[in-house]
Amino acid sequence: MADLFLPAGSRVDPHGKVHKAAPGAAAVRSFRIYRFDPDSGQNPRIDTFELDAKSCGPMVLDALIQIKGQVDSSLTFRRSCREGICGSCAMNINGVNRLACTTAISDLGGDVKIYPLPHMPVVKDLVPDLTNFYAQYASVEPWLKTRTPAPPDKERLQAKEEQEVIDRPSACILCACCSTACPSYWWNSDRSLGPAALLAAYRWIVDTRDEATGERLDALNDPFKLYRCHTIMNCTDVCPKDLNPAKAIAVIKKKMIERQH
Repeated sequence: MADLFLPAGSRVDPHGKVHKAAPGAAAVRSFRIYRFDPDSGQNPRIDTFELDAKSCGPMVLDALIQIKGQVDSSLTFRRSCREGICGSCAMNINGVNRLACTTAISDLGGDVKIYPLPHMPVVKDLVPDLTNFYAQYASVEPWLKTRTPAPPDKERLQAKEEQEVIDRPSACILCACCSTACPSYWWNSDRSLGPAALLAAYRWIVDTRDEATGERLDALNDPFKLYRCHTIMNCTDVCPKDLNPAKAIAVIKKKMIERQH
C-alpha cells in the first residue's frame, strides 16, 4: 500500500505565535491567520491574533489592517480599493473564497480563519502568485477584434439588448475567487483556463461588435482549456460580484456544438 504524505516543507504548524488582546478588552475575536515567509526557511504556521471587536472596523480587511498597523507589521496581504471593486484582497476566509473588504466580521461565527486563495503558489502570507492566472486571462485576447473599419463619425454601436448581454460579464474584477474555488482548475491549472479566463472569453464571443467569434472558439476547442469544466458550480457560488461563470462556460460549449451543424 502506498503511503501518501505532503512534502515536509508544506506541512502547516497549527500552533504558531499567539498575540493576546489587551487586558480588559471586551468582545474579543480571534483571527487565525496563515503565515509563510519563504526567506525564513521555516514551514508555514498559523498565528492567532486577538482583537477587541469594538476597537476594530466591521470588515475582515479592517482587522487585517489593524493587526498589521498595531500588532505585527510583517503580516503581508494585498488590498487597494476597500470597496469590492479591485479584487486585490481576495482570500479564503472560514473556508470560502471571499473579498476581505466586503466580508463582515459579524457574519462569521467562532474564530476567523484566514488563508491565501487555495491551490496557488504563495509569495508570502496571504499573497498568492497570480502570474499564471493573469497569463491565462491574457491568452483569451480580451479586447475587441474587428476587420471592418470603424465608422468615421461615430462609435461602433450596439442595441440596448445587445449591450445587456455583455454588461454582467464585463463586471468581472479578476479577483480569482472563482478559479481558485474550482477543483478542475486545481488539478489542471497549467492547461485549463479556469472560470475567470473563460468568462472573459465569453464576454467577447457574445459581443456583437466583435468579428473574431470563430477564431475565439477555435482557440478554446481543446480538451483542457474549456472541457475540464464539469459544472461543479463553485465558481458561481463564490463570485463576489454575483456573476455566473458556469453559465458562460455552458454557452461557449453550446456554441461549439452549434457551429458543427
